[in-house]
Amino acid sequence: MFRINFSFFTVTSKASLFLLVGLFTFSFCSGQSRGGRGLVSFGPSSGLADDTLYLDINQDIAVQLMPFDDIMKVAVSHSPLIKYQNEVSNSLSSSYEVAKRQILQNVAGFVNYSTGDQSIVSSGSASIPGRDALGQISNGYRVGVDVRLPLYDLFGRKHQVKQAYSNYKASVIQRDVVELQLKQSLIGIYQDMITTQQLLKINLIDEQASLTALRVAEVEIQKGRTTADALALITSRYVQAKTASEQVKGNFLKNVHYFEALVGMPIQRLKRN
Repeated sequence: MFRINFSFFTVTSKASLFLLVGLFTFSFCSGQSRGGRGLVSFGPSSGLADDTLYLDINQDIAVQLMPFDDIMKVAVSHSPLIKYQNEVSNSLSSSYEVAKRQILQNVAGFVNYSTGDQSIVSSGSASIPGRDALGQISNGYRVGVDVRLPLYDLFGRKHQVKQAYSNYKASVIQRDVVELQLKQSLIGIYQDMITTQQLLKINLIDEQASLTALRVAEVEIQKGRTTADALALITSRYVQAKTASEQVKGNFLKNVHYFEALVGMPIQRLKRN
């Protein structure tokens, strides 16, 4: 929760009241920590353990973070959706390569070794009467290739290859679609984060002014210079301003965490060096 530091002065006149308002300065912090360079810790107020976000509320987010194009590159490299789509594309690319070479399954080679009684070689005759011709084959190795070409491969294989290639190209295009959707989501969250930061700065100014008026009214009622109704009205105005700033702060923190989830990296690592 934001804590607003203020100084307390005793008001003696209307002129002092204006001087008091002019002298008030405010700083915003959450939890118990504030950096030496004006960095504000939002993490403890979000209720998340070990989650501390250091940003300078008075400096635009777009100035504190690296350029959007660089952030988009980081998001693409870390996005699980895009990683998944890359794996799908790799799988379909392999399927396409297999489809192109599938015709080789109809080609088979063989090697064997046969033995005989050398009768063909010794007699010089193709066969000897009364002897088994198979037993007259000379010893040695035989090597050959068996090629079979089914009609399906002859007329359908080119369509199968085309289908595999189309599936692969579709997966590549789908990756581009996922990347475009990621960019659209990132642009929306990035702009919402910038907008809520500006609203937060405005609401914090309003909250501080309302708190200043409340402190002055508390001093005035102690001195009998104002009424309880006036104090109640000023208190109600401060409560409204505080409520509005807390709501805007919550929206700002949600946008920051959504942004981190889309990019896949803590916002501290996205800040400019």
